[in-house]
Amino acid sequence: MIRNVLGALVALAGAAAAVLSPFRDWYAGRQGSDYRVRDLFTGITGTESDVLVSILLPFLVAALLVIAGVVLRSRAAVALAGLLTLGFTILWMVRQGQAAGSLVVDGSGSGLQTGVAAALAGGVLMLIGALLMSGRDRGRRRALRGRRRRRGGRAGHESAEPYAAPGAGRADTWPPTQEPGMSAHTSPGPEPEPDPYTGPGPRDPGARPSPPASAAEADPRDPVHPPPRQE
Repeated sequence: MIRNVLGALVALAGAAAAVLSPFRDWYAGRQGSDYRVRDLFTGITGTESDVLVSILLPFLVAALLVIAGVVLRSRAAVALAGLLTLGFTILWMVRQGQAAGSLVVDGSGSGLQTGVAAALAGGVLMLIGALLMSGRDRGRRRALRGRRRRRGGRAGHESAEPYAAPGAGRADTWPPTQEPGMSAHTSPGPEPEPDPYTGPGPRDPGARPSPPASAAEADPRDPVHPPPRQE
């Protein structure tokens, strides 16, 4: 927004300078409004011209393009106005140099004067204004991107869960504090304890044979309450 306003002000200032330049002296005390537009294509003559058909005409067209570009926020229209102003001013300089044999800048008033400088400055200001303007399409794209970001942020905030559920392979890491919990693949009963015996196994050749079991141990009956003897 600020770039559009600043560019519009610069472009309008350039258009005003270009429109006012034909009413100043251009060369050897002759105003720009005395040069016909037709003379720019056929050659400079001493014939005076009406204001509406003078070099003022392309500058008025450029000013209208600037106004349309500012209203529509079109950088192309403002840039075209600047190129139009510079193009006609440079064309006049070429034709005037051909007619006079050379172009000189003399403070006594016999060469190029302030009208030409004002026209050139106006064209340059229009181009600067076009560069400063952000344009209509770019402003729309920025606004659309901002709206999409705001909508996406709201949707993500509403749909996001406080904690994401873990996958099937990480069932022991719930809740997200990484504290151990009950696994989904284990039974709720107590786990079997390992055998504390660390000696050689029964099949080890160097192991001693275990003593035979006593009668009480071998008897599968209850040793505390033996059955009565039968006589």
